Amino acid sequence: MTVTIFLGALLGPMALGVPIAFALILSGVALMMHLGMFDAQIVAQNVLNGADSFPLMAVPFFLLAGEVMNTGGLSRRIVDLAMAMVGHVRGGLGFVAIFAACVLSSLSGSAVADAAALGALLFPMMLKSGHDAARTGGLLASASIIGPIIPPSIGFILYGVVGGVSITKLFLAGIFPGLMIAAALCVTWMLVARKEQFALPPKQSGAVRMKAFVDSIWALMLPVIIIVGLKFGVFTPTEAGVVAAVYSLFVSMVIYRELPPAKLFHVFVAAAKITAVVMFLVACAAVSAWLVTVADVPGKLAGLLEPLMDNQTLLLLAIMALVVVVGTAMDMTPTILIMTPVLMPIIKQADIDPVYFGVLFIINNAIGLITPPVGTVLNVICGVSKLNMEELMKGVMPFLIAELIVLFLLVLFPQLVTVPVALFGH
Repeated sequence: MTVTIFLGALLGPMALGVPIAFALILSGVALMMHLGMFDAQIVAQNVLNGADSFPLMAVPFFLLAGEVMNTGGLSRRIVDLAMAMVGHVRGGLGFVAIFAACVLSSLSGSAVADAAALGALLFPMMLKSGHDAARTGGLLASASIIGPIIPPSIGFILYGVVGGVSITKLFLAGIFPGLMIAAALCVTWMLVARKEQFALPPKQSGAVRMKAFVDSIWALMLPVIIIVGLKFGVFTPTEAGVVAAVYSLFVSMVIYRELPPAKLFHVFVAAAKITAVVMFLVACAAVSAWLVTVADVPGKLAGLLEPLMDNQTLLLLAIMALVVVVGTAMDMTPTILIMTPVLMPIIKQADIDPVYFGVLFIINNAIGLITPPVGTVLNVICGVSKLNMEELMKGVMPFLIAELIVLFLLVLFPQLVTVPVALFGH
């Protein structure tokens, strides 16, 4: 009954068009009334405490860094470097998109920011070369979701804060699975694009490649600084966000000089708007998370999953299937905030490594960004490419299947996540 009331109070308002943040509060209030303990002060206190977290300070700084990179020329130089290196290979523009997505993901940590940058820079270029529009949009959307997987990742920060898991370990654990997804996309692109007729850009000379590398070296240094700094304990993930924001501002304004002081206000406002949405969701989710714990919803859900508790693989497959379904109806941030407090006790009871589960969970949530009808990244690419959702979904499907296969392999072979963490983690 408790689970039914929680889901009904959450999904009902959402179906009526109520913003997710308010639906989260309503679900918490419904649980409080069901338990006979309604108190408006508890709601207000949990909202305030939900956003009062030092690790969460990383979110606005990484979002600001992403805005600065797109405006200040860092993103464009990454794409230019990829073009110079592999643009001439058959299907090279697709590989450029995947390579650029990997590098951009290590700069911003936001799939939406990466999708906007890749779509604006590469979609017209690939279309002009003769690539199919739907397939091109599908590749760009699928490559963009590497953003929340390769560190720094806003998704990992939220999961780490809500689940009480080391964000540094999550960052390090996401590198290899992110590269696996990139490799899967490369193979899929080779298969789906081999029959296309398109013009190949000319092979660039060594001098041009060197110039592109030198131009992008400042942008390439940022992920190195962040990963090395986290690995050797120079700064925390929160401080890494500050480093990313300050570094990107310095490079954009002083080195590249593409971000004049007059544009700073607009960049800060854009970052502040996105931050406000994310942080308000986090604050409101704290209400339902607290009530979920008080009402013992995880215990009741664990009872439903009891037959699978002795088999970690089957349990993970069942949970991943559930998250895939939820991801079609909910955006990444609310899914993390709602499901983490529900699933974490079950994961611990089943003796599954929370870091390993976190990687699977975030990958699954990232995949949800390219599943209709809510897929945020799909909507961004639709806006940039002027494709309708039906056309774009046809282009996305082969890449979506490839990413689901990678997720399935990670469930079957946990060593693909745990071994790199053991080698490079603390």
